[in-house]
Amino acid sequence: MSRQLGHVFKQPQLLQRALTHRSFAPDHNERLEFLGDSLLGCVIAKYLYIEFPDLSEGDLSRLRSNLVKESTLVIFAQQLKLGSQLRLGEGELKSGGCSRPSILADAVEALFGAVLMDDGFEAAERVVLNLFVPYLAKVDMTTLGKDAKTLLQEYLQGRRLSLPVYTVLETQGVAHDQLFQVECNISTLKISTRGAGTSRRNAEQQAALAAYQIIGKK
Repeated sequence: MSRQLGHVFKQPQLLQRALTHRSFAPDHNERLEFLGDSLLGCVIAKYLYIEFPDLSEGDLSRLRSNLVKESTLVIFAQQLKLGSQLRLGEGELKSGGCSRPSILADAVEALFGAVLMDDGFEAAERVVLNLFVPYLAKVDMTTLGKDAKTLLQEYLQGRRLSLPVYTVLETQGVAHDQLFQVECNISTLKISTRGAGTSRRNAEQQAALAAYQIIGKK
C-alpha cells in the first residue's frame, strides 16, 4: 500500500485506522475521512487555480466539484486495490462492502487524512497529486459536469447508434442499505459492462462510465 500510495508511514497505526470501517472496530476511519475530504478540496482547488489561470471562479468551482467526487475516488481505490485491504465487519463483508463505492471513496479520503497526520500538508498534497495529475491528463475538461450516462448517450446519438440498455443483475443488502449490480449493454458495439452502487442510478452511472471508457480506447 505504501509503495502504491507513494508514502511510507512513520506511524503505521494511521494507515491501519484509515483502512478500518466503523463496522470492524471503534477505532475506525471516519475522523480521518473528515480530514481527507477537506484536504482534497483544498489541494485540487490550489492545483486548478495554478494550472488554469484564465478560468473564472465559477468555472474553477465547476471543475473542482466534478473532480472531487465519489466516482473519481472509486477509480483511485481500484488502482490501489483498496477493496481487498479494507477491514470490514462480518455483515459488511457479506453484503459486498469491499466493492461498495461509498466505502471505497471514504477510505481514499481517510488515507489522505492519514498522510496529513503522519507527515504534514506537503506530504499529503504530494500523495493527492500523484493520483490526480495522471488522471487529469486523460480527462476531457469540456465534458466535466456531465455524468457518464449523458456522455455515453450523446456519443451514441451523435453516431446514430442504438442506446444502451441497463439491467439490474443483483441487489444485495437490506432495504435501507442496498448494493445494486447493473449491466450496461450496447448491442451494436458488442460492449457489455457492469457497475455497482448504493442506488440503481449510481450503479448505472458506474456501468456507463466503464462503457464510455472502453469506447474511448477504441
